[in-house]
Amino acid sequence: MSSTDAFFLGLAITAALGFSVVWYLRSHLRGILIDLCGTESRADFWMAFSNVVLILVPMIFGMQFQAKENLPAVLQLNYQLKWVFIGLVLSVMSLGVILSLFIRRGSAGSVAR
Repeated sequence: MSSTDAFFLGLAITAALGFSVVWYLRSHLRGILIDLCGTESRADFWMAFSNVVLILVPMIFGMQFQAKENLPAVLQLNYQLKWVFIGLVLSVMSLGVILSLFIRRGSAGSVAR
């Protein structure tokens, strides 16, 4: 496998991974967004925005990969996917932090002790 093939295989895996995460989070995230935004149309916008972030950030990290001439293709793919996973984790964590800032905490504190 050439370096170019390994690079494009890494990007294909990245795209599949991004779409899988979007598919997994879709139903859970949609309910939270409807709750936070108040209307379905607003929630749909933020859902689309979140999907774009969850797919494009890992792709950007994966595209920053530069092949090393003396490494086998599988090790190059491994190195590229390491950065893809870092990008994916950062985008999911950023989304979680942003959402947690807007989730009402007052309802949790009103439980009788």
